[in-house]
Amino acid sequence: MTTPTLAPYFNPAARAWRTEPLKESPVGFHRSLPGYAPTPLTSLPALAERLGVGMVLVKDESRRLGLPAFKILGASYAIARALSARLGVDEALPLEVLRDRLRTVEGLSLVAATDGNHGCAVAHVAGLLGLAATIYVPPGVSAPAKAAIASEGAELVELDLPYDAVVAHADRRAGGDALLIQDTSWQGYENVPQWIVDGYATLVREIDEQLAATGTDRLDLLVVPAGVGSLAHAVVHHYRSGVHAPALLVAEPAAAPSVTTALHAGKVVPVDTGDTVMTGLNCGTVSEIAWPTLRDGVDASVTVTDPQALNAVTELVDLGVDSGPCGAATLAALRTVLADHERGVPLGLTGESVVVLLSTEGRAANPKGTE
Repeated sequence: MTTPTLAPYFNPAARAWRTEPLKESPVGFHRSLPGYAPTPLTSLPALAERLGVGMVLVKDESRRLGLPAFKILGASYAIARALSARLGVDEALPLEVLRDRLRTVEGLSLVAATDGNHGCAVAHVAGLLGLAATIYVPPGVSAPAKAAIASEGAELVELDLPYDAVVAHADRRAGGDALLIQDTSWQGYENVPQWIVDGYATLVREIDEQLAATGTDRLDLLVVPAGVGSLAHAVVHHYRSGVHAPALLVAEPAAAPSVTTALHAGKVVPVDTGDTVMTGLNCGTVSEIAWPTLRDGVDASVTVTDPQALNAVTELVDLGVDSGPCGAATLAALRTVLADHERGVPLGLTGESVVVLLSTEGRAANPKGTE
């Protein structure tokens, strides 16, 4: 069955909306992690010429702290904040300090639901801390992705349920010494998801520094993929709390249009999801804490089909960027708005525009459909 295409959403007032900056930056914590380095921001002049814009740069998250996706930024920071809080400390202690202090704590474990990358990141951090982890996954997660989670030493449990139901199951299994580390929120569960969002701020701070280092003094559009909306939340918050206010475009699968549906409706509306190669974005409900920021600060949201995402994977790989379908969805979304002049106009795109695409995973993170 063909998935119907949802009309793009545009909010002309988004760039005028402002919010408060983060009170605590996660950058210092991330710099304390072994192997930390900013991921590349790669300029693709040939792609810019094809698209008719001044510059296209890709933030390449295919190798981030030993994993093939950006999720470790949020998972590591949230786990550190949550465990530090259990020790009575209101900051993110370095992982080596946490590991030492937790040696005398028995029975503590981490729990998460995932459609791939988040669970692998939680399992990886659990291993660094010497903690057990249980990761629940829905059907459709690729065998290599499941193997990657298991290789981190976590218990992997596959459930014949949609992603949202797997999240609810993980929540029921958590409690006491089993700490839920989930990258979406609901009423009564906000702290950990907010810390995950805060952790993603390191990614956009790197972009600002990298643009400045190359002498680029403008950013006209940033394109971010969305599942539950946590990364998009971090991106919108960052660029609506600073001096620069680029247009912000959300990309999501046509088979799981939770953000675009909510924006059209003016409220969070759970959607039924279908199969998609963009496994990490296959989520049916926008995170509760993300919603107000996305509603007020997102300029546009579009859906992309699997063929569009796979074509974008091929195009980026040919240009030397290792991108899986979730990451390449941003290029597919950019092509969608540029293909129709009337859609490109609200975003202010011209032949001089500087565009950043967030490629949130490498092919190793989501092998489904990328061979």
